[in-house]
Amino acid sequence: MTSSSADRPDRDDRPDRDGARPARHGARRGRRTGAAPSPGLAAAARGAAAAAGGRPGARPGGREVDAVVVGAGPNGLAAAVTLARAGLQVVVLEAQDTVGGGSRTLDLGLAPGVAHDICSAVHPMAWASPFFRSLRLPERLDLLTPTASFAQPLDGGRAAIAYRDLDRTADGLGADGAAWRATFGPLAERWEDVVALALGDHRSVPAGATPRSAVTAARFALAVLRNGQSVVPSALRTEEGAALLTGVAGHAITPLPSLAAAGTAVLLTTLAHAGHGWPVVRGGSQAIVDALLADLVRLGGRVVTGHPVARRADLPPARAYLFDTGPRLVAQVFGDAMPPHLVRAYAGFRYGNAAAKVDLVVDGPIPWAHPEVHRAGTVHLGGSRDQVVEAERAVGRGRHAEHPLTLLSDPAALDHGRVSRGLRPVWAYAHVPAGSDVDPTETVIRQVERFAPGFRDTVVAAQGIPAARLAEHDANLVGGDISGGAISLVGMFTRPTPRLDPFDTGAPGVYLCSASAPPGPGVHGLSGWYAARRALRQVFGRADAAS
Repeated sequence: MTSSSADRPDRDDRPDRDGARPARHGARRGRRTGAAPSPGLAAAARGAAAAAGGRPGARPGGREVDAVVVGAGPNGLAAAVTLARAGLQVVVLEAQDTVGGGSRTLDLGLAPGVAHDICSAVHPMAWASPFFRSLRLPERLDLLTPTASFAQPLDGGRAAIAYRDLDRTADGLGADGAAWRATFGPLAERWEDVVALALGDHRSVPAGATPRSAVTAARFALAVLRNGQSVVPSALRTEEGAALLTGVAGHAITPLPSLAAAGTAVLLTTLAHAGHGWPVVRGGSQAIVDALLADLVRLGGRVVTGHPVARRADLPPARAYLFDTGPRLVAQVFGDAMPPHLVRAYAGFRYGNAAAKVDLVVDGPIPWAHPEVHRAGTVHLGGSRDQVVEAERAVGRGRHAEHPLTLLSDPAALDHGRVSRGLRPVWAYAHVPAGSDVDPTETVIRQVERFAPGFRDTVVAAQGIPAARLAEHDANLVGGDISGGAISLVGMFTRPTPRLDPFDTGAPGVYLCSASAPPGPGVHGLSGWYAARRALRQVFGRADAAS
């Protein structure tokens, strides 16, 4: 790994093809905003397919292979690489014309030379994932660590900042500094134990656990308990401290307070003060996918793009099938080979609340009211703890919040290569009810403007994609659910069904390896890794493959 950014100077630059017909926001200075998506997307799709050893629409062939992976997102590619490393012949089938699922970076045609991350943009798991570390991926990517992992602007020009440096964060939180340091200092020191606990298969004791790991687990559980319910008061009492952690809990897109959301917050905040913090990857999220794809091709694996799977006849013969998809597709394709109770459970799998995406092109840095917010790689736009809680509860009740929690990243603040002729991409999500067909563009711009007066005047182009249309560029995003299923404490230990092996679908040789299986959402490849290791042991008799 590269060294921590705590020792480096601040990094800032101050002195698809998704099938949608998105709304465009009007630009200042008369710049073009209404052009159709760039024809370069088709070329990019062809290039990606060629690199993967296939082409859009190519058929996978009728001869038997060892394993077929359905879906070329990070989990699907992780599964394929794991199987290929064991010497198996692997084919990956991808419905889209580009590889990567939620980790693609594409030219959306909004401005010449400006590319956007179409789903994920900031990647703490890129360095923390045990699977990625097994591939030495953190050393092969250029991870750009911001001075501050995340920020929570407040009304009146105030803000709470989670710096990569824990002590700097605590010093800035005043009366909450000691509590923040006491909670996250020991967890950040033992971040590998935290990752093993939070990102395991949720069914077994993490491998390599020690007595010290048990102490870390107890600290983690106490932090979750204190911040995930309203009976025991949180240790954070100031508006700034409470808001800072609540914004991170909002990543779970579930009504707050919630133990599951608190678990998300404690994990992500621990990583914010460890390793590379919350980095962006130079060149965009696609760099993670490209690294996995290069490994797969080197090992003899093959990807066929433009190949949707809807029935058994769409699959070539194989000894094992792994689905980086939602459970419903598995029931649709292999239901006749599954026990009836599992077919019902998979077909009725519950999805959660949603996000609506806005891709913007702006002219120059965002004019944040608080001068330190520009140092953060991720900004949570929701205001105070009470305001975030109110907004998330509204979404949970199926209503659009007037001021929804909005997540924003300005990757060009770190990756200067993403600036083209002074223009830069800005990535944003707003939380909305599942299946919302409301264009989020104006709501998001208004929410940014609330904490960055004058932001609207910097917007050159914008493309909004309602939650209901996210599945057009990634079928796993059902109704705009970017978490692979509803997030709850019970659900995290029982999804996709309450079985000892969450990856086994009940159909012989068929496994679920998507974010709908443990450990859940995130660009970490772990669901694919866990499922593939089970397939190696159970189908191919590889006794050395851990379960």
